[in-house]
Amino acid sequence: MNLKEKLMILSDSAKYDASCSSSGSKRKNSSGIGNTAIAGICHSFASDGRCISLLKILMTNCCIFDCKYCINRKSNDIKRAIFTPEEICEITINFYKRNYIEGLFLSSGIIKSADYTMELMIKTISLLRNKYHFGGYIHAKAIPGASEYLLKKLGNLVDRLSANVELPTEQGLKLLAPNKDADKISKIMGYIKNKQSKKFVPAGQSTQMVIGATNETDLDIMQKSEDMYNSYNLKRVFYSAYIPVNQDANLPSLIVPPLKRENRLYQADWLLRYYGFKVKDILDKNNPNFNILLDPKADWALRHINEFPKEINSCNYYDLLKVPGIGVTGAKRIIQSRKHFKITFADLKRIGVVLKRAKYFITCDNKYFLNSELFKREFIEANLVLENKNIVSNQGRQLRLFNE
Repeated sequence: MNLKEKLMILSDSAKYDASCSSSGSKRKNSSGIGNTAIAGICHSFASDGRCISLLKILMTNCCIFDCKYCINRKSNDIKRAIFTPEEICEITINFYKRNYIEGLFLSSGIIKSADYTMELMIKTISLLRNKYHFGGYIHAKAIPGASEYLLKKLGNLVDRLSANVELPTEQGLKLLAPNKDADKISKIMGYIKNKQSKKFVPAGQSTQMVIGATNETDLDIMQKSEDMYNSYNLKRVFYSAYIPVNQDANLPSLIVPPLKRENRLYQADWLLRYYGFKVKDILDKNNPNFNILLDPKADWALRHINEFPKEINSCNYYDLLKVPGIGVTGAKRIIQSRKHFKITFADLKRIGVVLKRAKYFITCDNKYFLNSELFKREFIEANLVLENKNIVSNQGRQLRLFNE
């Protein structure tokens, strides 16, 4: 099998892993090619949230595990391939020089054992760093069950590591990935947290959950995320809509992946990380799932309509963040601008506020954008839902190196 055939197989096999976003690492390279910056490498995203700027490949799609949701499960009759460390280096450097990519995301099926697989990954990345002097961004997948000695070696070579929890609950993992052990995954994540430094995994760690393969609620999923953020100091939790690539009695009979649900989970994740929300603020036992018709912040605002409208010229930063249509950047600009003048609705548009959503929840100089008699939950909700339905969704596809 030639290199191009391997690349076609192993880049395609890697597309289901969403947790390859790059950010947070800063390292200058004075004697080779490729640099990382504190803002991360230049990257773009498909509309479903997947990072498409890294060369995203598996070392091999051969695997001793039989995870029911995975295209690379050992019981599947698919084309198998394996890269040598030198082949991965050759592809990465050639793609980098052609400006196709600016970094590498390397994962792998598990061959022989966790330690054997990790040793191959370490050999590959060590060659890139030391022989080819590649200083660009590298994200690698830590293999659950591998020894701490190998985890330390790998962590000293890469910018980011991820150990995917795969499913939101241990029960789900036992049902669909019986070869995987939740305790081993947690052990890796704890080790990375305790060892992280400027030299060891400087861009931190991330993880991924497959959404929709098991019957957890959005509340279950977000509580799991909140617990992991608090316990492991994660940079990101990635949510990957279950894609029906296998047939199995324990898998749901979905035809279309739940991408809208995935999108709502990402929006809620941002509320946790940047907007000061807690899971208990946006979901509870009476409302365990997100409103598909409204984004989580708009839905929260409507359920707490008594806290609105907010006066733009006087409310504090955290109250501004609660307003649908006002993000972190917009809130900071409002705080700065109102030191110099009273902000109007026209000013908000220039500042970058999404006024078509924010206008329902704010006043400017004690004036409501519409007739104040229209400040009613039913009216606002109807208009927001209508606006959401009018948005044309262009659901992107995972970037491919080759045409179908």
